[in-house]
Amino acid sequence: MTDVPESILIDDIATLVTNDPGLGEGRVGTVEDAALVIEGGAVAWAGPRAHAPAADARVDAAGRCVIPGFVDSHSHIVFAGDRSREFAARMSGRPYSAGGIRTTVAATRAASDAELLAGARGFVAEARAQGTTTLEVKSGYGLTVADEERALAVAGRVTDEVTFLGAHVVAPEYADDPQGYVDLVTGPMLDACAPRARWIDVFCERGAFDEEASRRVLTAGMARGLLPRVHGNQLGEGPGVRLAVEVGAASVDHCTYLSAADVDALAQAAKRTEPTVATLLPGVDFSTRQSYPDARALIDAGAIVALASDCNPGSCFTSSLAFCIAVAVRDMGMTPDEAVWAATAGGALALRRTDVGRLSPGAHADLVLLNAPNHLYLAYRPGVPQVAAVWKDGVLAHGRP
Repeated sequence: MTDVPESILIDDIATLVTNDPGLGEGRVGTVEDAALVIEGGAVAWAGPRAHAPAADARVDAAGRCVIPGFVDSHSHIVFAGDRSREFAARMSGRPYSAGGIRTTVAATRAASDAELLAGARGFVAEARAQGTTTLEVKSGYGLTVADEERALAVAGRVTDEVTFLGAHVVAPEYADDPQGYVDLVTGPMLDACAPRARWIDVFCERGAFDEEASRRVLTAGMARGLLPRVHGNQLGEGPGVRLAVEVGAASVDHCTYLSAADVDALAQAAKRTEPTVATLLPGVDFSTRQSYPDARALIDAGAIVALASDCNPGSCFTSSLAFCIAVAVRDMGMTPDEAVWAATAGGALALRRTDVGRLSPGAHADLVLLNAPNHLYLAYRPGVPQVAAVWKDGVLAHGRP
């Protein structure tokens, strides 16, 4: 049996992104010619390599870049079925609507627990290989008490960040009784699902749930101890942002269509001790040919912006946050520093976490070694695999240094 070293020095880092301005330059706290020490699954030290303390083992970064592991605060990876033909039809001109979710619902209900778990584990491994070390996972493709509960049970086997999304769309059995479905979600379904989740979410959008129904779902979940988050303003301006700020949601996700009042509300919410983060999902807008969110307007107004994948089988079938960073820089007005921060520290804030998304002492040793001299390459070389190795809690989880 090989002994595991108590401490590891990652040395000869060309650019270390810490996301701690107290350790380095700029918002992302970059340190050039750097080193980092891992001990007990956490970051023990980070700074210039000339001052690095000794450790039990050494890893040579060979003049490459190290960044915090990506924190993906929005995914839907517990599902079955395939919607590639829907994607092809959309690329041929058919607009996206929320109704396609029901296709996945039918396939997910028909799948076994083992099939759903195998699929979820596969997507977690896929994301890990691309640098994601923290991943939120939602239910939402079951829409019955039993199927939502088992989706959460599967999610809980692959992540600690589990979200109950029974209010994804109205279940097909309740197509003529949406109020009855909200009663189900806020009653028996919540009773079964609340013990398995940390978060409560709702799709506050036309074709899904209106403001009144969304508020009922969120307040019912909060009464059971779940923390709120919202899908909002994806298909047009609407009440999603306003509702998220009102209930103190950790995040409102999509934010594709915002009014000036929405931007101001998010900027004001950023000043709270527990802010509401604007989580942007550029992969969705890429895959649905919608307009991109105006990240520049949000950032300039003072809102907190995160980037997430929204990996799902219908509107965005990618788990690559590096891809999302490249799109955000190219089409949403973000600088590379802003986009990398949004996919790491921003995602952590969207999950109300301070122990991930940064590489400063005390944080989880979740880090990514890139085959690049700096983090700018994530946007500079879009579509090119650049992850050499990934550590999760100080343990090598993917690749080889």
